[in-house]
Amino acid sequence: MAELPDEEALLLQLRDTRSRANAFARLVNAYGPMLHRHLLRMLQSSADVDDVLQNTFVKVFRNLDRFRGDSKLSTWLYRIATNEALSWLRSQQRRGRKFVSEGHQEMAQRNLSADPYFDGDAAQLELHRALASLPDKQRAVFIFRYFDNLPYKQISEITGTSEGALKASHHLAVKKIEEKLKAYVQ
Repeated sequence: MAELPDEEALLLQLRDTRSRANAFARLVNAYGPMLHRHLLRMLQSSADVDDVLQNTFVKVFRNLDRFRGDSKLSTWLYRIATNEALSWLRSQQRRGRKFVSEGHQEMAQRNLSADPYFDGDAAQLELHRALASLPDKQRAVFIFRYFDNLPYKQISEITGTSEGALKASHHLAVKKIEEKLKAYVQ
């Protein structure tokens, strides 16, 4: 994984038209793997992740001048990636592709088993199947806390949701996942 660059220096380079292209390449190399893992957990299909990640970086590039620096650059990137993933999930659901169905869980299992980025064992696969059964926003909160180890304050900045609502959502997600995994453990 690429080392994360100094955000202030990178932002200065991104805002300078002479260094923007090189700085943006550094941004993609540094933050791309982190966002890819996050999106893979949300979408559970590497083919879909590639499209959403590309859309994310297109939006980032187009909106660089609008980034005010009120939050960390990584928070802003997570927010764009998460919003893109949620939009993609909504568009798939409008097309009749349900992600809480048994069919999606089977598809997620096939995709994860065949995915070159997934090297997990059966327990991890069951966790990802349980994740697939969560509502989109609960899945996102769980992923931010469990996999990305982000504090509620940063998740709040990313999602625009209060910390209290995030804690409640995370608690519900944990309970649902525990129920799904209870059957696997027994």
